[in-house]
Amino acid sequence: MTSGRLESLQAGQTIVFGGDRVTTVPDTLAAAFRAGDRLVVVQETGDLLHVPQAEHALVAAAVDAATSAFTALASVADQQISAFYDEFARRLDDDASFAPIAAANAADVISATERGRATGRLRLSTSMRADMVAGLRTWRDIDTRRSQQVGEVRHQQWTVQQWRDPLGVVGFVFEGRPNVFADATGVLRTGNTVVFRIGSDALGTARAIMASVVQPALAHAGLPLGAVQLVDSVAHAAGWALFSDQRLSLAIARGSGAAVAQLGAVARQHGVPASLHGTGGAWLVAAASADADRFALAVRHSLDRKVCNTLNVCCIVRSRAAELVPRFHAAAREAASERGVEPIVHDLTPDHSCLAHEWEWDTVPEVALLIVDDVAQAIEQCNRYSPRLVASLISDDPVEHEMFYSGIDAPFVGDGFTRWVDGQFALAQPELGLSNWQGGRLLGRGGVLSGDSVYTIRLRAQIKDPSLHR
Repeated sequence: MTSGRLESLQAGQTIVFGGDRVTTVPDTLAAAFRAGDRLVVVQETGDLLHVPQAEHALVAAAVDAATSAFTALASVADQQISAFYDEFARRLDDDASFAPIAAANAADVISATERGRATGRLRLSTSMRADMVAGLRTWRDIDTRRSQQVGEVRHQQWTVQQWRDPLGVVGFVFEGRPNVFADATGVLRTGNTVVFRIGSDALGTARAIMASVVQPALAHAGLPLGAVQLVDSVAHAAGWALFSDQRLSLAIARGSGAAVAQLGAVARQHGVPASLHGTGGAWLVAAASADADRFALAVRHSLDRKVCNTLNVCCIVRSRAAELVPRFHAAAREAASERGVEPIVHDLTPDHSCLAHEWEWDTVPEVALLIVDDVAQAIEQCNRYSPRLVASLISDDPVEHEMFYSGIDAPFVGDGFTRWVDGQFALAQPELGLSNWQGGRLLGRGGVLSGDSVYTIRLRAQIKDPSLHR
């Protein structure tokens, strides 16, 4: 340590975190650390995160460009932003423009397969491509969301207006899902700019999307090229560097629960607001009055693929177990048969530790089955062990549905299949992610975060009487 800067680390060196706890520097970190590198100490856990100088510089340059672009967007017409989405969609839909993206995605899939990685979400299928195009056209056609007056307080001598305006630079770290890349450009609709760091599995696909469609679309519309920035790095350190940059107005993370939680902690301790979309897994409850056919369809259609709103735990009340448990297994087998596999079902008891586990699968559907005394016990188990994201009740009793809605601690509550929870499917707006209530209920907005949600409220005074004073 010289001139007040950290230039080296020693193996075994004591590092204080959380105000009253200590950890020590491991040998590998001490050997790798160089002058100019940065050490992020996660105050919640004591994790020591090494950010090499090159990764920090790469991220800083991307945020520089996005910051400048945010200022430039203020003088851009709304029609130009619409033109960006139109050209983005057109190029993505055009086979010639899409060819380099398809080739890059195929290479990413092969690489991921060779490394034993799941590829279900990575593969840019025909349906995923169509959904991306549809989402971009949604942003093209939606009413402008920049600079809207949302309220006004009139005084005798002056008026105070409330305006919904752009927020700033959005930092976005997400797993290897190409469709999220298109969804997240929705922040431009509200006048914001975005810096991406995508999972290493899909980096080649992301590079091709940037080169083949995003950058040409920005240029076509006359938007600043810095408005959409990709951090071209496979290193996790790039994500840590991005979320510790205090110029971000919002940090969004999607991916595995542990990684997302760590990124959120980094953002918060640097004063950057965070929106985290990590842990998922839906719960489905079959009540005593459940229609058996409706229940079976809900199970089948909630296990068609693994995402955050996929069925994770199914609760069946004991009085209907003899009839509905076989229907549950049959429905799970039907969902699995589309992949030519058999499902994995875990028979659990109340308060089993695995009720809190999210079953991660790519090809073979995996789900837990829990027999409960009644719906009240199902609610109690869900509130205690679930990630508090999606809950659904199959019941013919309207009073029971009201009791379920009032008692369940989750932002998304339904009466059928759980996979309805999706911004584009439910709200006709591409989503940046879905927030659960694990970290507490959300203030002032719903659990779906979309480009339409990224704004701030400004106050503007109009003083009629110049002699007004306090």
